[in-house]
Amino acid sequence: MFVDFRNQFPPPPWQPEPEPARRPPLTPRQRKAVEAIAAFNIVMLLCAPLAGATVLQGVAAVFR
Repeated sequence: MFVDFRNQFPPPPWQPEPEPARRPPLTPRQRKAVEAIAAFNIVMLLCAPLAGATVLQGVAAVFR
């Protein structure tokens, strides 16, 4: 197969991609806040369905 390379520019030289910028580590206060939020979410994941059903039953009992 014939390939015509006339009037073709050579490809640019290969360069590795730069590493993404790293964020600085969390401060102790930020870390404590993230841990508290995660703990609250885990507790609510387990307790919220039960509490939601109880609240709905309570509201239904009030209107009977």
